[in-house]
Amino acid sequence: MSSPPPPLPVTVVGLGADGWAGLSAAGRGALTSAEVLIGGPRQLDLLPVAECAGERVAWPSPLRPAVPKLMAEHAGRRIAVLASGDPMFYGIGRALAEELGPLSLRVHPHPSSVSYACARLGWPVEDTEVVTVVGRPVARLAAALHEGRRVLVLSAGAASPGEIAALLRERGFGPSRMRVLEQLGSEREDAYEGHADGWNHAPGDPLNVVAVDCRRDPAHGAPRLGATPGLPDAAYEHDGQLTKRHVRAATLCALAPAPGELLWDIGGGSGSIGIEWMRTHPSCRAVTVERVPERAGRIARNAAALGVPGLRVVVGAAPQALAGLPAPDAVFIGGGLTAPGLLDAAWEALAPGGRLVVNTVTLESEAVLAERYRRHGGELVKLAVAHAVPVGGFTGWRQAMPVTQWSVTKSEGSTAGSTEEKDRT
Repeated sequence: MSSPPPPLPVTVVGLGADGWAGLSAAGRGALTSAEVLIGGPRQLDLLPVAECAGERVAWPSPLRPAVPKLMAEHAGRRIAVLASGDPMFYGIGRALAEELGPLSLRVHPHPSSVSYACARLGWPVEDTEVVTVVGRPVARLAAALHEGRRVLVLSAGAASPGEIAALLRERGFGPSRMRVLEQLGSEREDAYEGHADGWNHAPGDPLNVVAVDCRRDPAHGAPRLGATPGLPDAAYEHDGQLTKRHVRAATLCALAPAPGELLWDIGGGSGSIGIEWMRTHPSCRAVTVERVPERAGRIARNAAALGVPGLRVVVGAAPQALAGLPAPDAVFIGGGLTAPGLLDAAWEALAPGGRLVVNTVTLESEAVLAERYRRHGGELVKLAVAHAVPVGGFTGWRQAMPVTQWSVTKSEGSTAGSTEEKDRT
């Protein structure tokens, strides 16, 4: 009995604003031979009917859940999917590769809007930060704002330039120069510019990219934010429940975030650990667990203000609130250490190689950490910080409450087990 023929690959063709005229011969050939053409209405309208006779299918909204359904419906037919610019750069190519596997795709890329924009501006692509607000909050831009940096923002529509200007003013970057580049690569290409603090342009073409030359206003009053953990305490809205700057920097150093990793921040307080974990790399993710609803709302506001609105905030008490969360690469416990079962639940959730960092200031919790250090090893340190303050006409040291920190990497074969269970063995 002969085996069934292998499934036909799905062809993905990148289109620019110049449409059919800008396609390569290979891209045109893929579209003219396709039995099914899938894309957004704007993209489908760019294809000439005479040359592209395949059935036209517009993506529904939301798009991502529709991918497997549409691929299954048209299995066995020659499918061509239309994408904007480079399909593998913030495009549909990623979803298709994850759903079908990269070997099931044939991708014909087109120059991306970033390549066009950098060509028009004379900016080296490798030195240009790219932030997309397509389907994402504009607040993401805040994490990329540093004096002298060049940032390209992939807009969500005609309103994006105005929203970007408002965010720049709010974050103390009002003097930044903004240039809006519309319909890049087409005959209708256009551009206009201004500064964020005086931006008064009406919304223009929805197909646009915004170039930002970041300039910080030192008179704004917002604290300067660096690229490393240990942001100024003044950068956070808080009610006193805040891991202070120097301890926070040491804590992030012990957690050692790496791209793509997920953190559980238990006892979020003001959210500073989860926020600064996510600021280390755009692909870092974090879940903050906070039992007080008012503080949970404050965490969300801090995350948006500091450019990581994707921080997930779970309202509830640990360890119960940990149920169902995706497995973490690292766990930080900053509060509630003596809650029954919390430390065991955090340890059990970690795979071998995962990191656990716990901070405490009480003798009772310190005793718990000393016991875990004896059993699992790691590093047990006491962090003490003193600040210079006026003492009459002189200057003296004011000691902050010392913090005991246990940090450990879980090894193969490690198990949790309560202290009572260990004592009975």
